[in-house]
Amino acid sequence: MSDVDPARVVAGADVLAADLFVDGDARRALDHVRSHSWVELVASEPLLDDATAIVERLGDADLAADWREKVEATATLVEHPEGDHPALAAAYNGDAAHVLTYDEDLQSARTGMKLQGRVDVSVKAPAAFAAIFDPEGLYSAVVGGEYPGPDRDPRD
Repeated sequence: MSDVDPARVVAGADVLAADLFVDGDARRALDHVRSHSWVELVASEPLLDDATAIVERLGDADLAADWREKVEATATLVEHPEGDHPALAAAYNGDAAHVLTYDEDLQSARTGMKLQGRVDVSVKAPAAFAAIFDPEGLYSAVVGGEYPGPDRDPRD
């Protein structure tokens, strides 16, 4: 197992699409990521392919293309073997400590036990991540020094 970075977050395709379309838990969770330049969203091409398909299905091709261009410009993109679960593989290959998903099977204790020893990652619903995200404590551990507050507009 590699060392994970507690300031690296993977959002599953379901969370990425929900962030775009719904003012709810996914947006609140990802606003924490977007509000801090030292917190990274990690993704992979297969993960973005899945999310793009959802965005296209719920919106249209133009919206999906625009959305993907913006995410690719802001996310840290990693590669992983074909056939791996996109969110888990992105987390593993991107040294991310967090996976956000609405998939209850991925959030289950059973899955957590299967992952233990293979990948050091916390799988949470967006609401849980948004509720426990502590930027001040994380800043102290990751960057060091006094937390200056959010340094980016999450809507940019």
